[in-house]
Amino acid sequence: MDGDIFKIGDLELGSRLIVGTGKYSSVEVMQAAHEASGAAMVTVAIRRINLDDRQGRTLLDFVDRSRYAILPNTAGCYTAKDAVLTAQLARELLQTDLVKLEVIGDAQTLHPDTRATLEAAEELVNDGFIVLPYIGDDPIACKALEEIGCAAVMPLAAPIGSGLGVCNPYSIRIIKERAGIPVIVDAGVGTASDAAIAMELGVDALLMNTGIAAAADPVRMARAMKHAVVAGREAFLAGRMPKRLYANASSPMQDLISSRTT
Repeated sequence: MDGDIFKIGDLELGSRLIVGTGKYSSVEVMQAAHEASGAAMVTVAIRRINLDDRQGRTLLDFVDRSRYAILPNTAGCYTAKDAVLTAQLARELLQTDLVKLEVIGDAQTLHPDTRATLEAAEELVNDGFIVLPYIGDDPIACKALEEIGCAAVMPLAAPIGSGLGVCNPYSIRIIKERAGIPVIVDAGVGTASDAAIAMELGVDALLMNTGIAAAADPVRMARAMKHAVVAGREAFLAGRMPKRLYANASSPMQDLISSRTT
């Protein structure tokens, strides 16, 4: 889409779909799904990288860093301190200031701990990180994270891995309307229609993992998500017709009557 540029900080991306690396049946399926998705950015959970491979390989060796920007994330952290330490480790390992900040507050729902997320975000921003925080669909928390200096906010659509779709589109719309930074919907997207609906709300991008990796055919689902993100973005930019309670004829009767009398 000419002139419709997606940027995070100084990084310009050619796709509004960000994909993950977890839950795939094999690294070969993961690589094929990444290719089919058209994504330009891939997120990796730093705390879940296996360093015990006998050949010295890690998950990072199966992601083409010349093609994909790597977004390390702090998944698995339950305190601000652990999240900050994990982000610092990621910066040393990957030589990037980018970080997707996750501080989980509840092990069952995997909802974020808002207070700890704000605390960690402020410390990381002050340390020069480009922070993309995962947060609830709370307009107040999202605005506070923007004021701290985060490069984007990542409100959930639904609980991580639930596939429930956009549970509260009204909150997402409010977040986007008030934001002066990119809004990236993260978590809960289960299929292509969910992705299109989220993008039609006007958000800047989507991040998804389980919706692709847990599909019966992850590669085909990745391709579907690619098209859905583009379609949803185009529909938002086009501006949908207004909803009406009653019918409105596609061929106005007035024009038909006029043509009969001439």
